[in-house]
Amino acid sequence: MKNYSVLLVDDEENVIQSIIRTIAWEELGFTVQGYAHNGVEALEMAEETQPDVVMTDIKMPYMDGLALSRRLKEEFPAIKIIIFSGFDEFEYAKEAIRLEAEEYILKPIDAGELTELFKRIHAALDQEFDEKQNINMLKNYYLESLPILQENFYTSLIEGNIRESDVNKEMMDYQVSLDGPYYAVVLLHNSICLAPEGINPLLITMSVRKLWEERLDSGWNTRYFNYLGNIVLIVQMSDPARSVQLTDACEVLCRLSKHVSNAVITAGVGHVVDSIMDLGKSYDSAREAIDYRVIYGRGKAINIAEIAPGENAGRSYVSHDDAMYNVFKAIKMDGPEEVKREVEAYFSKNAPENPMIQEYHFFLMDMISELHRFLDQNQIGMDRIFEKEQDLYRELQQKDMQELKRWMLDATLRIQEHVKSSRSDSTRSFVSKAIDYVHEHYGSQDLNVESICAYLGVSAAYFSTVFKRETGKTFINFLTDYRMEKAVRMLLEENEKTYVIAEAVGYSDPNYFSYAFKKKFGMSPSKYKAQQNG
Repeated sequence: MKNYSVLLVDDEENVIQSIIRTIAWEELGFTVQGYAHNGVEALEMAEETQPDVVMTDIKMPYMDGLALSRRLKEEFPAIKIIIFSGFDEFEYAKEAIRLEAEEYILKPIDAGELTELFKRIHAALDQEFDEKQNINMLKNYYLESLPILQENFYTSLIEGNIRESDVNKEMMDYQVSLDGPYYAVVLLHNSICLAPEGINPLLITMSVRKLWEERLDSGWNTRYFNYLGNIVLIVQMSDPARSVQLTDACEVLCRLSKHVSNAVITAGVGHVVDSIMDLGKSYDSAREAIDYRVIYGRGKAINIAEIAPGENAGRSYVSHDDAMYNVFKAIKMDGPEEVKREVEAYFSKNAPENPMIQEYHFFLMDMISELHRFLDQNQIGMDRIFEKEQDLYRELQQKDMQELKRWMLDATLRIQEHVKSSRSDSTRSFVSKAIDYVHEHYGSQDLNVESICAYLGVSAAYFSTVFKRETGKTFINFLTDYRMEKAVRMLLEENEKTYVIAEAVGYSDPNYFSYAFKKKFGMSPSKYKAQQNG
């Protein structure tokens, strides 16, 4: 029997313990992984552990059960919710139904009724899991949902194999609608090396695709197809600035993919373009975003416009098929040894043997042109890498092939140092702005991840990753610590009342402030003050 996890939520400890004792959890195929005493605490636990079932009371401090259920349905749609309450009121039952709760039950809870309920939920969870993994169902879905002509059309678009004069006719022939007016390609990469053993990777990929088709907001008007082993999305939007919201939506679905399909999915969000003829450029940048998973981590949504803002969509990209692509990738993603290996491979594969003078000049011109294009795309001035007014072409003509290779290695290592230094400076500046904003606005009750991301103009997915990497804390933990630091100072130096301090440091509810204070310091504000003054 497959085992599923349960999170219990009630502000009364005796109720929680009674529920734990009442049910033979293991026999039913469930494990109580924890319990919380209010909605805020429960939401934090759910974000960390993603339980299969949440059983919550309605009336609780700080965040009630209905508000908790709404947040869970938004962020973790697969979680089954059971709502229980001592209040036999029709309005509560209506809201529970609207939230698609599995059941609305009244206290005192009947053990037999609850046992039967969890049997039904276990069967439903089993059925959902089987539907996702069933080979025949996935094969049938694959055949039914991927019309081969549309697949070929989308593939040809990103490969640049359709002439602009033919696009409208082919779209009409294949019943394809791509109205835009703006587009972005999202590439879903499945980390096969992290997949569970014994499951066909193709089936996992199809399970993920089905999940995204069901869960990604239809407002994005998305087209899906498989290409080179990955899932590709062509997303349409009315405003290019919505790329930030798209990234956050993809971040939620990356987490859901892990929970539902047991797949580690990285979503690369490409540059926004205003013509379907430029979808190839957006696709190339989405592939580049995927490459950055070695830096920012797998299982996330990575927007190329946020991590490499200098490479805008108006420039021509270095294709993955270009001779020096692996050299440039090593410059951005790897260390000096990998750069050296890729430079050796580039010369081994592309440099002419015993060349005539004209062959050597052609090779040299191609190499310098690709270097220049890479520097231009990354907004790195030539004079930052080479001496001002240096005539590279004339100087390098005098070198033999081995000297040219040594020069190339030295140049690429200098470029790598500059790229990594610039990235580090940019990240520190980004985090510094966020910290400064906290120092100025910590007293605002509206300060949260969403508001600071709106101020910085970035997605919550990127912000959370960078902030934690640079500070060692999540943004919420950092904000709470700073607010508590200010609260302690006011408590000890200004002799203010608790409710005054709470409001001054951004808490609308003095009781929740006291709860957060006690969680941080292990005692109430009044006791803390007495201890410090004692």
